[in-house]
Amino acid sequence: MADDRTEKARPSLSRQLLPAVHGLLARPLSSYYLLIAGSGLLLLIGLTMVFSASSVKAYATNGNAFSAISSQAVFALLGLVAFWVCQRLPALTLRTLGKYILGAAIALLGVLDLMNALNGLGVLKAAADGSVSVGPVSANLLWLYVGGFGIQPSELAKLGMVLWGADVIARKGPALAHWRELAMPLFPVVGLLFVLVGYNDVGTMLVLLALIVGLLWAAGVRLRVFGALGVLGLAGIGLLIAAASRGAGSGSAEADTNYRVERLTAFLTPLEKCNLDGACYQLIQGRSAIFEGGWFGVGLGKGALKWGWVPEAENDFIFSIVAEELGVVGCAVVLALFSVLAYTGFRIARRSADPFRRLAAASITTWLVAQAVINMGGVVGVLPITGLPLPFISAGGSALVVAMAAIGILASFARAEPDAARALNARPTPRWVRLVWAPLPPLSPPRRPGQPRPPAQKQPGTRAPVGGGRSRL
Repeated sequence: MADDRTEKARPSLSRQLLPAVHGLLARPLSSYYLLIAGSGLLLLIGLTMVFSASSVKAYATNGNAFSAISSQAVFALLGLVAFWVCQRLPALTLRTLGKYILGAAIALLGVLDLMNALNGLGVLKAAADGSVSVGPVSANLLWLYVGGFGIQPSELAKLGMVLWGADVIARKGPALAHWRELAMPLFPVVGLLFVLVGYNDVGTMLVLLALIVGLLWAAGVRLRVFGALGVLGLAGIGLLIAAASRGAGSGSAEADTNYRVERLTAFLTPLEKCNLDGACYQLIQGRSAIFEGGWFGVGLGKGALKWGWVPEAENDFIFSIVAEELGVVGCAVVLALFSVLAYTGFRIARRSADPFRRLAAASITTWLVAQAVINMGGVVGVLPITGLPLPFISAGGSALVVAMAAIGILASFARAEPDAARALNARPTPRWVRLVWAPLPPLSPPRRPGQPRPPAQKQPGTRAPVGGGRSRL
């Protein structure tokens, strides 16, 4: 009986852990450290899995197992530089840069689509690898090359849309409740961007749609606007699929079936009815890799289906290699890290006093999480296969650098949280640390318990903060 009373008096493990976790999360810089830890671990896992998924193929192709990972490591270093630069930029500079980044992305997308369209019409002749060239500029579906430098303009469009869209909505303030304020200039630019991106890449267009939804949701826009966006989005996808049957983008006018329709509907086809020569092949091989992995996987580097069986094993289907080699446990770790990223991003948005920071943080978080969900859902067979890379994990230069830049922007916002800014200014780091890492964030006026969030300082040429307190974060 004494032992029973002792057991009842002893606090449970959950009662011990919850106060400790709550205390850690209550610290001023917890958002910043969670963001750095979560994204850093995802990047480390990504580099490891890219090497595991690409080493055999790279050795068989050019006799060097480290060729693919060397390239990815270079892009990771460039991404860290982009993170460092964006972490140091103030919000006013980011608001100014947004329109230029978006303008550059639209111009590059226009050139890319024009060259692909001229190739489809027979005006330009494609090379053996499918690329078309005009002087030093060449295009290959989603990639645009100038000399030896290649870029994916659709990735740049995501970042530009975040910064420009958040700035436009923050400037409109309470006037955003009127439909005409959304109609100009936000919706025309969004429609143009959807057409330019969706011409070649429906998956990225869906991510852009999710990004816009997250931006408008954080701004407190009425729900009926989202219904209209959904209808327009579905209509746009239908038009782009129809255009692919005429040879637009990745489609072909001579093909018996529409390639985009096959890709988007393959997950609905029962496996026993799948055509192994069509879009089902990648899905079947991905599921086979997941089945082989089981709970704990076959071991890091020991997977066999990456030896040419799973198409794009190091890119958009790298999650199947994670499942094969690390099992359900490894997949759960990746999911947990993306969950931490989602929680941290929305926490930063909720705690930001400046409407621009709040909107941009919510939009970046929606973008990264939506892209991860679409990718992993396509691999496991519950969502269409769209060819999107898994953020921080998949091989790819433009996607990784832009994602790291977005994390740098979130880190800047996390340091600018009112409590974090006061803590950093109360005990400032040495000057050389501020010069090497990040400057001190600006202080916001203190807020008493129960007092509503104060409006951000009005910049010249801007209106009142967005929503008049209607923000959903």
